[in-house]
Amino acid sequence: MTDLSTTYLGLNLKNPLVASASPLSKKVETARRLEEAGIAAIVMYSLFEEQIIHESLELDHYLTRGTDSFAEAMSYLPDGGMYSIGPEKYLDQVAGLKKALKIPVIGSLNGVSKGGWTRYAKQIQDAGADALELNLYYIPTDLDLTAQELENSQVELVAEVKSVISIPLAVKLSPFVTALPNFARRIVEAGANGLVLFNRFYQPDFDLEELEIVHNLDLSTSADLRLPLRWISILHGKVKTDFALTSGIHKSKDLLKAMMAGAKVGMVASELLWGATPAPQRIKEILSHIREWMEKHEYTSIKQMQGSMSQKNVREPAAFERANYMKVLGSWRELP
Repeated sequence: MTDLSTTYLGLNLKNPLVASASPLSKKVETARRLEEAGIAAIVMYSLFEEQIIHESLELDHYLTRGTDSFAEAMSYLPDGGMYSIGPEKYLDQVAGLKKALKIPVIGSLNGVSKGGWTRYAKQIQDAGADALELNLYYIPTDLDLTAQELENSQVELVAEVKSVISIPLAVKLSPFVTALPNFARRIVEAGANGLVLFNRFYQPDFDLEELEIVHNLDLSTSADLRLPLRWISILHGKVKTDFALTSGIHKSKDLLKAMMAGAKVGMVASELLWGATPAPQRIKEILSHIREWMEKHEYTSIKQMQGSMSQKNVREPAAFERANYMKVLGSWRELP
């Protein structure tokens, strides 16, 4: 019997396929259909630091109506789009999902600075979340902000969030870090029980006719798997934590590769949101194909393959590093 079970953040999961933070968790009925199809856990869409601050400023506005500071302060807060939902409604959604589902529900906070907003980490826990994912999504544009200062502030934020909760904490990192292994270790030492590699930065575009900035949502492809695959392969066994791979999982082979790199789970969103096949059916197909592949290649469990292709377990460890750069370039041949 093929065993697809795994553990992530101390949670026992029936398989390694997890629905990552996305609009899929906005409706209880949608989440229930994902559970019935076989998804092992679901990560809530994110509650943003800006949303919490926005609500606090709005309350302050009504308490201190007539001041001159509110309008200016509000101008610094970005439009949250589909994620513009107040903190209280978010907590209600966590409670609703937890009541309706048997699989673990992982809350999600998106923020970059210490402050009173982090108390919502405990409120998400109290609403019933089995774990919390903290997304460190930040675009540094200040010329005076150094990399060390930014990293220190993010490490301090992780420690602050961890100090107010007792449930497991995963931290979603950016790939744009100068020395990722050291930063990953510092984040774990600050209290993270798991690392999610990586968050995706959505890049703006220009409309040349209207001369406006256009916000595009570009979905991932299987090619996006390579970046997190490489880094999880390098960090597996060096940083003692649970890894989750996100971005690029569309097929069963993508999820199998994530396991072999050393991930405990693979997170999927794009394939379920806008794939050609309805999300519940696609989940069933991916899990079915995984079982078929494992039986064909005589794997009895997911745990058996986890980390088997990580840097420490392959015959050519340099393939993950700079030496492979020259090898790949040298393999190119001009077409006749």
